[in-house]
Amino acid sequence: MINSIFKKGYSNFYDLLYRDKNYVKEIEYIKIILMRYGIKKGDLLEFGSGTGKHGRLLASSGYNVHGIEYSKEMLAKTKKAKNFYSQQGDITLIKMGRTYDAVLSLFHVISYQVTNTKLQAVFANASDHLEAGGLFLLDFWYSPAVNAQPPTVRIKRMADQHVEITRISEPEVYPNENRVNINYTIFARDLASNLIETFKETHPMRHFSLPELDTLAEVYGFERLQAEEFLTSNIPSNNTFTVFIVLRKKNKLGGGDKDNYYS
Repeated sequence: MINSIFKKGYSNFYDLLYRDKNYVKEIEYIKIILMRYGIKKGDLLEFGSGTGKHGRLLASSGYNVHGIEYSKEMLAKTKKAKNFYSQQGDITLIKMGRTYDAVLSLFHVISYQVTNTKLQAVFANASDHLEAGGLFLLDFWYSPAVNAQPPTVRIKRMADQHVEITRISEPEVYPNENRVNINYTIFARDLASNLIETFKETHPMRHFSLPELDTLAEVYGFERLQAEEFLTSNIPSNNTFTVFIVLRKKNKLGGGDKDNYYS
């Protein structure tokens, strides 16, 4: 059994590793914000839909949700649900040929856009899928907190009836690039045979300041409506590792030159 699990890699353990993540609480928070800006129902596009847990919960609340997920393995683990559909695609490139009431990018998907080219492409693509007044909601690693309290080595253990997972996270900090490489070592133990497989992955993560994202947002036709600590709604501080912002698409693009941003 464990050989088949191992061949699928990190994505096969994703739901188990984040079984303690409170998706219901997160979606209640998102729904409050959507309704605050008049989106009580409607069509949502989710950039980086993972295994579909956020999307299915939003769909069960009356929204029509279309998820875009790069990983075919994650997509294969996505359960179907009424008013929720997901497909494989690159959020920097995919074109749906229509607009939505809001674009969502949750669980640090933006922080995975470590190059300027990819970051710009995601903002441009979000703008292309919104009419004036549409919302772009996203969370990200917050630079003041990462700089004040650099990530440290962490160990996480989770298990189900088949496998026990031990994940060691070892960060490498690159301060001049606003980037942290999280080096994962995964030990997967088959509970039936007691065999253990080990593999490694590196997840580069970029962190952002509010002025940096405000500038980028303006270039791609957005204005920021709010910024707060994810879930708590507290004012961001040096203790706030995850900040959530709401951007609204303006009637026209900002005054910046999109082609020259960051060049």
